[in-house]
Amino acid sequence: MKPWLKRLKQATYNTTFMYNIRMIIAFSGTAFVPYFMGYQLATIPLTLGVVAAGLSDIDDRFSVRIMNLIYTYIGFFVTAASIQFLFPYPVLFAFGLIVSCIGWILLGSLGRRYATIAYGCLVISVYSMLGVHLFDQWYVQPTLLVAGAAWYGLISTISFLLFPVRQVQDKLSQCYSSLGDFLFAKSNLFDVDMTPDSYQQSMIELSMENGRLIGIYNEMKTALLTRLKGDRGQKDTRRSLQYYFVAQDIHERADSAHIDYQKLAKIFEHSDILFRFQRILSIQGKACKDLSESILNREIYQHNHRFKHAFENLKYSLERLRKDPQYDQVWVNALFSLYQNLKSVDAQLRNLETERNISADKTRHIEHQLKDDDLKGWDDIVIRIKQNLSPESVLFRHAIRVSIVLFIGYIFVQLTSIEYGYWILLTALFVSQPNFNATKRRLRLRITGTLSGIIIGYAILYFVPSIEGQLVILILSGVLFFELRSKQYAQATAFITILALINFNLDGLGFAAAFPRMLDTLIGCALAWFGVSFIFPDWKFRRLPRTIRRSLTAQCDYLAEVIEQYKHGRNNGLKYRIVRRAAHNTDAEVASLISTLATEPDFDPVQKTHAFEFLCLNHTLISYIAALGAHREKIEDTEILQLLDQAFEDIKGALLNDEVPDLSAQNMLQTIRQQLSQNHAEDQKSLIILQQLSLMLGILNQLSQLKQNLSHERDLDATEFASL
Repeated sequence: MKPWLKRLKQATYNTTFMYNIRMIIAFSGTAFVPYFMGYQLATIPLTLGVVAAGLSDIDDRFSVRIMNLIYTYIGFFVTAASIQFLFPYPVLFAFGLIVSCIGWILLGSLGRRYATIAYGCLVISVYSMLGVHLFDQWYVQPTLLVAGAAWYGLISTISFLLFPVRQVQDKLSQCYSSLGDFLFAKSNLFDVDMTPDSYQQSMIELSMENGRLIGIYNEMKTALLTRLKGDRGQKDTRRSLQYYFVAQDIHERADSAHIDYQKLAKIFEHSDILFRFQRILSIQGKACKDLSESILNREIYQHNHRFKHAFENLKYSLERLRKDPQYDQVWVNALFSLYQNLKSVDAQLRNLETERNISADKTRHIEHQLKDDDLKGWDDIVIRIKQNLSPESVLFRHAIRVSIVLFIGYIFVQLTSIEYGYWILLTALFVSQPNFNATKRRLRLRITGTLSGIIIGYAILYFVPSIEGQLVILILSGVLFFELRSKQYAQATAFITILALINFNLDGLGFAAAFPRMLDTLIGCALAWFGVSFIFPDWKFRRLPRTIRRSLTAQCDYLAEVIEQYKHGRNNGLKYRIVRRAAHNTDAEVASLISTLATEPDFDPVQKTHAFEFLCLNHTLISYIAALGAHREKIEDTEILQLLDQAFEDIKGALLNDEVPDLSAQNMLQTIRQQLSQNHAEDQKSLIILQQLSLMLGILNQLSQLKQNLSHERDLDATEFASL
């Protein structure tokens, strides 16, 4: 292939480059078409329509994408027209603002597509307020806003038709990249110089990485489901399916814990064994990163040849440990189990490309292994909305909070007649997030970005007086806003501020709008802070015990399903994947919740300490279960099966019902472990089961006590709050 053709091919595989090209075309059309038509004022609503459409863009299969676009355009037009009609009537406008805001946000309870469209309509409503004075006829601004959105939709659809599986492959690449980060974090647990503090920090980091990975897996599942519903056996879809399930299986094995890492570091601190495990985990993390790059560049993944030599040396070191009488064979056997697990991860990576061409029949079988969370009918719609009509719902609290904040902002604008006051509402809308931590972070970034954007925008208006030059900068600002909005919020805010100032300058008000824009931003941020702090404040509804109980319940369900498969044989079907995903989702929810405690105004230092201890032990428990699941096979030993059932009852009773564990199971476990450690080669599967149960029972009392402590502390908080 010629060099220039190769570079062109690589450019088309670069998602960021192609996305920026799409945005350049979109903003160029809204900037220069009105310019050549002599209707420069139309640039303002056309550009804002592109921005709103870009914020509402949803990845879906072609037929559903078209329906999404139609729903979006109808929503945009109705919203913008309503603003035009109600604007002269403040009382009706205020009432409509509250009702529509609550309605749009609660619409998000129906699913991702509705939440995205609803957010776009909220943005359009404030954009319409900003431009309500621009045109004499009521229909002109709504039409132009929809025209800008339709222009973006056309370009987006063409891009989709040219690269239909691009976003799926990008998410798949993110899965393996995040999986690599998870493996790097896991390798830190094999540090021989580990202290209790460094161990806890490593566990917290591992739990955070696990939460991010689970979030990406959930997005990937959604993307795959929508493709499967319209798929006709496409090769790329089948390939993505296989890669996704392999990534899940690798994650289960990588998250497995066969041993107490703190004790491990002490026992083998003068051996090379931990360094070898740490190195293999690190190069497996690098392999996942390489695989991620291969997916992005549409190249065949080449497995690293260093693995063979590394595993040979690791096995040799393990054999030497087995012959060394100073080490307890229970620990050595646990290390052998870990070795086998890492070998299985290596086999998954090594054989991934050789098993790419799976059959269409298997594709349809896999489709049934993905749980479809889409709406099933009107009954489902009613149920989902009812579930969110309570202060216990995060979505409901957010809807009430944002609607009140926008209402207060509107009243303030009406009473003060502040210049360009509707930027207050736009700022409050963009900054307000469902939780305190996210809102607080956006407040600072929004103010910093707006101030930077005003300074740079002033300089642009002064040094680039020509309309043509300003339109070029408008295009670049719009592109950079979309490129940075999910990565660098402050910089993205600066570029959207520059775009806004240039838009105002098209109406002859560029310099005059700069200071009011800054003032409105400060007021809008203050309103957002007021809302998240005093209107259904998030921390008063956290109910940490309820979140903890959900996580422990999901982990018990996961353990129960693993035990069932030891009775009836290994099965990777839908039921198993659902309970495994639920356990990891709730574990990620606990990690996300606890990580925000330090940022909340009423956190208690003792509670924070207990919460982070629970976070570490909670993820440790799911790691022990994952190890048991990674080795699950049908066994015939009735004594072991009976022990599994007894241990499960003890674990479930202690974690969910606060029962004191029955020590008979632990005593029986200790007896059988001693027997197996003396003759480990005859029943390796039983030894793995006993080792994992021993680890789970070993942390049971501490985990149960932490759960009760946190529940007691939160109950006290609730009682104090109720007495105010």
